[in-house]
Amino acid sequence: MGEVLVLVEQVDGAVKKVTGELLTLARDLGTPSAVWVGPGFGDAAAAALGEFGAATVYVADAADLAAHPVAPKAEVLASLVAEKAPVAVLIASTADGKEVAGRLAVRTDSGVITDAVAVSAELVATQSVFGGSTVVHSSVTRGTPIFTVRPNSTAPVAAATTPARADVSVTLSDAATKATVTGHTAATKGGRPELTEAAIVVSGGRGVGGAEGFAVIEALADSLHAAVGASRAATDAGWYPHQYQVGQTGKTVSPQLYIANGISGAIQHRAGMQTSKTIIVVNKDAEAPIFELADYGVVGDLFAVVPQLTEEIGKRAH
Repeated sequence: MGEVLVLVEQVDGAVKKVTGELLTLARDLGTPSAVWVGPGFGDAAAAALGEFGAATVYVADAADLAAHPVAPKAEVLASLVAEKAPVAVLIASTADGKEVAGRLAVRTDSGVITDAVAVSAELVATQSVFGGSTVVHSSVTRGTPIFTVRPNSTAPVAAATTPARADVSVTLSDAATKATVTGHTAATKGGRPELTEAAIVVSGGRGVGGAEGFAVIEALADSLHAAVGASRAATDAGWYPHQYQVGQTGKTVSPQLYIANGISGAIQHRAGMQTSKTIIVVNKDAEAPIFELADYGVVGDLFAVVPQLTEEIGKRAH
């Protein structure tokens, strides 16, 4: 089987969950090789990549690679594509990832498919489009197939290996250095897990009635050690920050448990959470479309139901 390159998503040397998902998917397509761009690679990162089957880690850790956004990753990948002739390249379908994929496609004269939710052994991608109402199967017909894959669309499955390290040296083009990173501001992190990586997500929608209504949503989330999400209606109204929006134009989540409170279930929202393993819905409208997805549903006022649920969970936690 040929080599499959996986671009590592990492923050300060810590490998993100989506990389494990991509490596798991890569094992069905060929021999997975991780590509690390920027400083911070160490034993912990090697172990995290080896846990999900990376046979090789290509490490490009020159300091200047981190001094410029996005473009250096595309140039490192382009160099490896030219040298290794992989069967495919897998990249996380984030804002940066899709830009890397587009730049790589141009540099290698290859086809690119974005927002795939699955890729078969025959390199046929599955895409969920039009808010999840239509499923499309597509393949690349030119060059090296490049796929960006939605986070949480593949369950990460461990297959431990001890990856070999291969250092990569790339001289950046003038075009790659035109934009320069002038500073970093660390994201403010609370005690809750990251939305796209959380095992449990508790979301609120129009039914919370206002920004103050999210207090009951947050209380339930904290009792479950869960992340908080919101519908587009709630974020557009300014009731909750946009970075917590779940949906087609927000973030895609696929937790073990998703609790939707006061969310009608417009197709835009469903596209971002319908792959959740277990879905619980609390809504006073028995005809709300989101009940079609529910494993368990409660027809009632969320301000009466959710506090009772939070209280009961608190009793059982002691």
